Amino acid sequence: MVTKKIAGRGRPRGFDIDQALTTAQALFHQRGYDGVGIAELSKAIGITAPSLYSAFGSKRELFERVLERYAAQNGSWLPQALEQEDLAEAITHLFHQAAKLYGADPNRLGCLALDGTRNCTDSKACAVSATYHQAMQQLVRDRIHRQAPEQANILANYVTTILVGLSGSARDGMSAEALKASAAIAADGFTQQLQ
Repeated sequence: MVTKKIAGRGRPRGFDIDQALTTAQALFHQRGYDGVGIAELSKAIGITAPSLYSAFGSKRELFERVLERYAAQNGSWLPQALEQEDLAEAITHLFHQAAKLYGADPNRLGCLALDGTRNCTDSKACAVSATYHQAMQQLVRDRIHRQAPEQANILANYVTTILVGLSGSARDGMSAEALKASAAIAADGFTQQLQ
């Protein structure tokens, strides 16, 4: 546990960075980057706004730290899903895992990296999210390229579009059953496109 002392009014108090990131992650995941303000973040974390700025620099920098943590804790499922030898089976597994994970926790629907800045007005926060989106797409493209190099770009775009759609649909309240059914249809579509 990382604890940092932050001076405020009166005596300094212990400040748990990990707990602050957990709290901020939950708020960003529930309502997106634009849906959470500094005052709410500060109150939820239990510090003043100046202390939040002192600890993280800005709301965007806090969001960046949250995304780093989110990717480290939750990002391993994607490369693991792509490990299967057969490409169609790998993508089918990927879509089913996405549908399962994106709808698993009613308080954290969808993917924070894909959807945390949906409709966001902060271009720098959007750029932070875009780096994760691009890394995911490159990982998928590289996997497809091993088996279907001539189709790698178009199929990677398709896979990314489906993942974004599943994430957004989960955030918008689509049921777990409907997400799974959509994932199955998308997997069939991917398989049919393989030459």
